[in-house]
This record gives sequence, C-alpha cells and structure tokens, in this order.
Amino acid sequence: IKTHKLKKCSGGHYPFVFTDLMGLEAENSGGIIPDDINKALKGHCYAGRGDRMQMQFNPLHVITKDSLRYKENPKASDKVHCLVTILHADSISRMSDKMIEKLKTIREKVKKLKIPQVIVLTKVDQACQIVSEDLKKIYYSRKIREKVEVCSIALGISLNAIYPVKNYHAEITQDDNTNTIILMALRDM
Repeated sequence: IKTHKLKKCSGGHYPFVFTDLMGLEAENSGGIIPDDINKALKGHCYAGRGDRMQMQFNPLHVITKDSLRYKENPKASDKVHCLVTILHADSISRMSDKMIEKLKTIREKVKKLKIPQVIVLTKVDQACQIVSEDLKKIYYSRKIREKVEVCSIALGISLNAIYPVKNYHAEITQDDNTNTIILMALRDM
C-alpha cells in the first residue's frame, strides 16, 4: 500500500487520502490477494505515518491478525470510503475471465461493506482517434461509449460510475481539457 495526502497551498492537508494498492493478477501466484484488499478496505492494514505511508503485501501469504502491521481496531479515518479501480480503456476487452471474476469478487465484497465504487477508464486518447484529436469529444465518441458499456457489463457496475479520462504521460505542460475531465471524476468521487 502507498498512501498519499495532498498538501494545501495554505498549509495542512486536504481531508482525503489516496491509497494505492499493487495491481491484481489473474493467477493467485501474483498480485494482491482479494482477502487482503478486503482487510485494507476495512482499515486493518496499518501503513505507517506521514504524507507517504507504505505497507508491503505478499501475494503468497494472506494478512492475518498476527501480521506485523495488522490493525485490530481501525478508526473511521483508517477505512476506505470509496473504491476507485483504474483500468486502461482497451484492457477490459482483453482481460481474462479469471481477472474479471477476481474484480467481480472484490466488487461484491465492497458492495457488502456499502463502500461506493467507481471505475476510471484511462488512456481514452489511445483508444479513440477522434478523442485523441479533440478531447472535448470524449462524451460524444461512440468508441468510448462502447468501452464504458463493455466495462459496465463485464464488471456489473453502473454506467454513471465509470469515468473516462485522459492521462498525462508525455505532455510537459498541463491542459485545461484534461484537467477538467480529471477534476470532474474526482469531484464525483
């Protein structure tokens, strides 16, 4: 787990934290174990102190109450209040059935915990030439709409909980259209 707090220009931090978990893998021999994700969501995984907190997951060993960084009685601030799954726009159609089942299993556990969940579809500019040329057409693109629908059907999440966004990856300056789409998704979370 890596946890990031966002600093305010005026000092202090914003009242939310981003927690980044290592990726899932279809096979059980790699990636994070879904039961460990469940424990992290409930706040049982103590990651440390400071602006950047870290905890290592071992894909071969599930976290137990005897684990070094297991937190028996987590506070509300230790718990996850919204699960955000990041997927490449082109990845959902290429995902194995095992991976989709793993994501669905996690989604069902999150649903039982009554934690809101959203999906951020990244790299939409690489998935659609029209959007690559004009990001303002992201919500008019048939191809992006299809990607969102495939994701919704495959993972069982409503269309209005899937946010297509463009990543910053090669740009050296910020773009208002890219920022707007990212901030719209963040605001809704």
